[in-house]
Amino acid sequence: MLRIVLAEDSVLLREGLVGLLERFGHQVVAGAGTAEELTAAVAEHRPDIVVTDVRMPPGFSDEGLRAAISLRKQQPDLPILVLSQYVQRAYAEDLLDSSDGTSVGYLLKERIGDVEEFIDALHRVADGATVVDPEVVRQLIRHRRDPMARLTAREQEVLALMAEGKSNASIAAALTVSEGTVSKHFGSILTKLDLNLSDSTNRRVLAVLAYLRG
Repeated sequence: MLRIVLAEDSVLLREGLVGLLERFGHQVVAGAGTAEELTAAVAEHRPDIVVTDVRMPPGFSDEGLRAAISLRKQQPDLPILVLSQYVQRAYAEDLLDSSDGTSVGYLLKERIGDVEEFIDALHRVADGATVVDPEVVRQLIRHRRDPMARLTAREQEVLALMAEGKSNASIAAALTVSEGTVSKHFGSILTKLDLNLSDSTNRRVLAVLAYLRG
């Protein structure tokens, strides 16, 4: 039996999944309707695995996926299975790269229709495997050819503002974050674009050039 925290904002779908999982002998220890509730439920219940939707309140964009990435940073060995109606490349790569890609899955919701396939994916992720929907794989491989596709949506925002000639302070003000956060994003950008040079000025210029070429 797996102890599961289930995050899905649709009450009907969440209850349907609870019934399905319990039919196969598992226990849903908590249901969450928002990313904040998901984080709190994991802290309280310490589940064997998290099953979460990508889109959740309040923005219904990628809150669930970003929460999953944050949880993996806090608990690298926490198995997470993400369900989505579409492929969110900006964060899918970060999730799949976390903790060497072990104990993580990314499935399109249509796969839930095949109950046995879904339950099998759940078990494999809980056991430490990586399970990725074929369509997700196709899209990630296709876009990995472009180095810029390695960047998250926020990193691309930072780089776009740098390309406009804005300072870190101006970027921080525009994005309503701290300068330290901007520096952290830039460090990640340099790593993903293989621009780890000693001269900070050259790194900034080369990063902007890579953005403009992309």
